[in-house]
Amino acid sequence: MIEKIVVIGSGVMGRGIAYVSAIGGYMTTLIDINEKQLNHARIEIESLFDKAVTKTKLTTMGMEKARNRLLYSNFLAQNIDDAQLIIEAVPEVIETKKNIFQIIEQHAPTDCVFATNTSTMSPTEIGSFTKRPDKVIAMHFFNPVHKMPLVEIIRGLETSQETVEIVKKVAENMGKETVLVNEFPGFVTSRISALVGNEAFYMLQEGVATAEDIDKAIKLGLNYPMGPFELGDLVGLDTRLNNLKYLHEKLGEKFRPAPLLEQYVKAGRLGRKTGRGVYDYSK
Repeated sequence: MIEKIVVIGSGVMGRGIAYVSAIGGYMTTLIDINEKQLNHARIEIESLFDKAVTKTKLTTMGMEKARNRLLYSNFLAQNIDDAQLIIEAVPEVIETKKNIFQIIEQHAPTDCVFATNTSTMSPTEIGSFTKRPDKVIAMHFFNPVHKMPLVEIIRGLETSQETVEIVKKVAENMGKETVLVNEFPGFVTSRISALVGNEAFYMLQEGVATAEDIDKAIKLGLNYPMGPFELGDLVGLDTRLNNLKYLHEKLGEKFRPAPLLEQYVKAGRLGRKTGRGVYDYSK
């Protein structure tokens, strides 16, 4: 039975996962070597607690209990010696993930389950960085984590059924619905989302319509809750570009990133987190 969860990476996804983990009843430690980002995550999580109480999604007592279950740290090795589930939520760079998994392999208990919050990368490859590939799996959460109801669970080549059942139960306790996917680049949701978002950039580049009208057409015509540019700015255009590069390498030409997307990233227009992406948030 899982009682203690460690989340590595306090960016948008990591802080959201830590929040729903604490709400779900788990002793949770959020770890990031970047102290400034970790402090920012703490402020954001406190805001989520306050909003949940205001909207009566949590009682004041429930908030206090969840808050007391949540710890923050800049130190990795010292905080995982009794972890039962570690969820990695660092940027989508395979070398970064490799370094993380090699460290946690050395310091985590032998029965600890390792999950990666990747949206495209191979849990089989990530499992090969450890001596326990049967205990490695992908748990793909969606942004914003506290609102989005789905966790995509991706089984690697050697992932055991026991590991699948453990993370499925954890996700459900966090209030999520789950789907089980056999590993293939991009899984289900990322392949579709990457195609739609990339095609939107090609249309913007070609002058088919304005960004606002493309988003409006997709929302009202196809019943999407967000337009592709709104979503791209939310998750980060650098993240979207990294995903497309990976899918282009693995699945071919239909995932070649639009040149305009690459230009935006080179210009530092990454979305909401930098104040400007497709849209301007500085005001």
